[in-house]
Amino acid sequence: MDFAELEAVAALSKTLHFSKAASKINLSPSALSRLISRVESECGTPLFERDNRCVSLTAAGETFVRFAEKCLFERDELLQCFSGIDTVSGTLNVYASVTACYSILPAFVKRLSEKYPAIHLSVQTGDPAGAAESVRTGAADLAVAAIPDEGFSLLNCISVCQSPLTFAAATGGPFETVHGAPQDIVSDVPLILPKAGLARQRFDSWIHSRNVHPRIAAEAEGNEAIMAMAQLGIGIGLVPEIVLQNGPYQSGFTCHSAGNALGFYNIGFIQKAHVTGGEIKRKIRRATDETLRELFGR
Repeated sequence: MDFAELEAVAALSKTLHFSKAASKINLSPSALSRLISRVESECGTPLFERDNRCVSLTAAGETFVRFAEKCLFERDELLQCFSGIDTVSGTLNVYASVTACYSILPAFVKRLSEKYPAIHLSVQTGDPAGAAESVRTGAADLAVAAIPDEGFSLLNCISVCQSPLTFAAATGGPFETVHGAPQDIVSDVPLILPKAGLARQRFDSWIHSRNVHPRIAAEAEGNEAIMAMAQLGIGIGLVPEIVLQNGPYQSGFTCHSAGNALGFYNIGFIQKAHVTGGEIKRKIRRATDETLRELFGR
């Protein structure tokens, strides 16, 4: 058993997805599957339960992952100590939506890479609603999220920008033109809503306060999925306006105002209030904090 095998098990334990884990460690999914099987054979017990739809850790797998992460951590600390150079190096795990990757992250990545080229960025994309949980569980060190007014418990929040929530319709589609106040629109026009997250919480609270009965055509995880459905013309999608201002959605869509009822999205970075881990993690955290302060004054 070697470090590459430990890294493979650790990567799969974080994503629970063979293709995603394989891409992180530069293997094919089939090669990763063979590697995991080899480790399980050496251990004499399954570490993962897997079928055609999902992957999960066994009890033995959870024990092994703790062992693997401890070994990898101590290796990195030892190599840092032996290097004799006060260089900030290691991996910064980042969680962000696709929208954040082309709107919020570029300035941060550029500045961090210029000042700390030895820091390796590992970016996982996903639904913004999963950002806080990703940081809390330690799967990510830093994430881009919609920040609620009260913030997140036990997490530091660094605001970057604000964006109103809006309804997006496919230009040339059946809902390019709608009429009435927001509460009339949501009653008459089929909606594509996020399954979870701040936008959905605000929407649900608003319709209950107004006794509005919306027409929900679909629910989706992530703004990109909402936009894809809106493009099909099955309804109008509730998304932050920033989604329509960057990347592939700058054309082909028409915005319908959600008014002031749903408020603004406060978008920014989140991370644990207190860093955990050894000196490598602490150095990366200091570098991250310094970069965020330089860019956003916090």
